[in-house]
Amino acid sequence: MTKMAGLKPKHFLWRMESNVATIQLDRPERKNPLTFDSYAELRDTFRDLVYADDVDVVVFLPNGGNFCSGGDVHDIIGPLVDMDMKGLLAFTRMTGDFVKAMLNCGKPIISAVDGVAVGAGAIITMASDIRLATPEAKTAFLFTRVGLAGCDMGACAMLPRLIGQGRAAELLYTGRSMSAEEGERWGYYNRLVAANALEVEAMKIAQQIASGPTFAHGITKTQLNQEWSMGLEQAIESEAQAQAICMQTQDFARAYHAFVAKQRPVFEGD
Repeated sequence: MTKMAGLKPKHFLWRMESNVATIQLDRPERKNPLTFDSYAELRDTFRDLVYADDVDVVVFLPNGGNFCSGGDVHDIIGPLVDMDMKGLLAFTRMTGDFVKAMLNCGKPIISAVDGVAVGAGAIITMASDIRLATPEAKTAFLFTRVGLAGCDMGACAMLPRLIGQGRAAELLYTGRSMSAEEGERWGYYNRLVAANALEVEAMKIAQQIASGPTFAHGITKTQLNQEWSMGLEQAIESEAQAQAICMQTQDFARAYHAFVAKQRPVFEGD
């Protein structure tokens, strides 16, 4: 296992509050766009999180009133126009690997959105487990507006499961913004929170999750992702095996003994 409290990334902000890690993209003057380097560093960070025993929850926060404006027009889109097919495929696979790393990191991820979350920024929110937003948040999968297909970084697989096929199709074909109110009504956002309370609310949820049985939370995340491609009987059997594993943990025993003693269990993640 590794420790990530001392991580010093070059292309985004990282801090730890107990066992909750927060990430902020750090180009607020341009609404926090992604670059080739920040994509790669985020991908590598989430790959490393699989082995981190000092991080139990990850929170993406806005910076300067915005979440993320997607791929930087000058630093990414411009160079892509001049790339050959081999280079383009290497880039699109890298961005997809970032999403895979988020899904497979074993840690619950919360996105707290203010301002714009568009393009790859919207994808980050989509690949998170829990999403909060301010009433001013605007979320757009705007790939068609730059001449690309809506099927980017897993959007055609994941977005319909979150908000329904028809709503997802509209957003992916038109590239229009989904308002915060629509996002909450459609079940994309768990709740709307005033901007001055957004970080506090996100951290409150993160700390609540981090105080629970974190090994079991990792199992829950794995099952949530893997069961998308399972039949019902396969899913039930997979959950039976997963739950049997969790019943071998000390946290399961702690919960039982705390219940008998009429106390609140203190989970330790083992």
